[in-house]
Amino acid sequence: MINAVNREIPDELLKNGKEVYQGKNYMDGKYVKKDSPRTRACVKPQESKICETIREACEKCGAHDGMTFSFHTELRDGDYVASMVAKVLVEEMGLKDITVAATSLGSAQDVIADYIEEGKIIGVQTSGVRGRIGEVISAGKLSSPAIIRSHGGRPRAVEAGEGHIDIAFLAAASSDCCGNASGIGGKNNFGSFGFGTHDSHYADHTVIITDTLVDFPNLPSSVSSIDVDCVCVVDDIGDAKKISTKEARVTDNPRELMMAENVAKVIEATPYFKDGFSFQTGVGGPSLAVNRFLEEHMVEKNIKMKFALGGTSSSVCKLQDKGLVEHILDTQDFDQGAIDHIFKNPNHHEISLSEYANAANKGAYVNKLDYVVLSALEIDTEFNVNVITGSDGVLRGAPGGHPDTAAGSKCCIIVTPLTRGRMATVCDHVVTVTTPGDCVDVLVTDYGIAVNPLRQDLIKCLDEAGIPHKTIEELKEKAYSLVGTPDDLEWEDKVVAIVEARDGTILDVVRKIKPYCAD
Repeated sequence: MINAVNREIPDELLKNGKEVYQGKNYMDGKYVKKDSPRTRACVKPQESKICETIREACEKCGAHDGMTFSFHTELRDGDYVASMVAKVLVEEMGLKDITVAATSLGSAQDVIADYIEEGKIIGVQTSGVRGRIGEVISAGKLSSPAIIRSHGGRPRAVEAGEGHIDIAFLAAASSDCCGNASGIGGKNNFGSFGFGTHDSHYADHTVIITDTLVDFPNLPSSVSSIDVDCVCVVDDIGDAKKISTKEARVTDNPRELMMAENVAKVIEATPYFKDGFSFQTGVGGPSLAVNRFLEEHMVEKNIKMKFALGGTSSSVCKLQDKGLVEHILDTQDFDQGAIDHIFKNPNHHEISLSEYANAANKGAYVNKLDYVVLSALEIDTEFNVNVITGSDGVLRGAPGGHPDTAAGSKCCIIVTPLTRGRMATVCDHVVTVTTPGDCVDVLVTDYGIAVNPLRQDLIKCLDEAGIPHKTIEELKEKAYSLVGTPDDLEWEDKVVAIVEARDGTILDVVRKIKPYCAD
């Protein structure tokens, strides 16, 4: 069946009421049924929930063949917990047919790729796939298609029972003996616990893994002891220094800084740029750099931001310290400055992924956004964006909150160079659609700006401000003139991953790439 972004979705995937993507507001107003966890009552008083080993916790929580376990990735490339748990389940306990339901997957969890190749892990549900795990999935070594959901789509699926979690293993910077856990207060602080709190509510069992045990009660806590079965103390939950990855650093590239400056000019030209506006920027270097130029326009016009949303960097925290941002609503912290800031500033708030972006609740925070600035691997002439597959068709990215914020905001701006290396970023058709074109409003490149024709109001704003712009077709032709027209990728029939829209409908599929054969 052909969906609303003109992608062919195999009929065999449309079972049990599953539908294809039919537009960004298709599910608005429909009723959904929330799942509930299977909870073990603890009537008899107990002094402590501490287990001596992760294995002991797994056994107490009934770990079994065919189970689904989850973990969060607030520690990003510095995470140790997922690998520790996977090794216990697979190597020590000999379990098989396991599904991993992670907020994201990357190089820190490369051991999971080994277990996929061995056939021990048979399912993956995640909001991002990078590194060797993406490579083995793309090679068709996972026995069932990986399910890729946005940061809002993941809690939607968990709440609906589509991604039911047997045991959630949650890294905590600090915890008491009963499981009151936090992302601060320990030796490996990661700040906001927004990725993990949701799992603690909906998993049948929750295990807190910490390297800093503190006295009861560890309050205020991000995860409550009422949701926790066991607490394990390990030497280190991870390396907090690796939270700041190269993807989450402000650029010093002159061309990217120019694009960031132009984004700020576009924002200033729109009617939403007024006192009390709201804003989110993505992880990419040019996106983060927008904060620097936005500050100049805010000071010049004497306006302040009501709230900044999403993953948080030091640059946003500095704006708040200068009195330019009233509230920060934080799902994850990208660097040490942001981690320290959430601990000290009462107007820097931790929020869950469901609060942030779940389209199946009664009002996600993304729906209050005026602007979001996001990066892209590719964008096509229909304004569809790809952020998960490379030009070779291999899984190597994360939708994260990209489609959620694009759909919820009044003005979604994509900032990306026209070309990367020998590849055109603006193209006829993206490899994989992760954010539909009906959610994207403006494209800013190093060769010009394009506005989605659906937004004639924004075209008028840019014209009145004297900001030149082109059609996206013109930008595509320029890209092709620089690097040539790309050859189409060749695919096998096998579907290796399913990309869900934030509302749970199927947006696209990723097929196994045909091996390249030189003539």
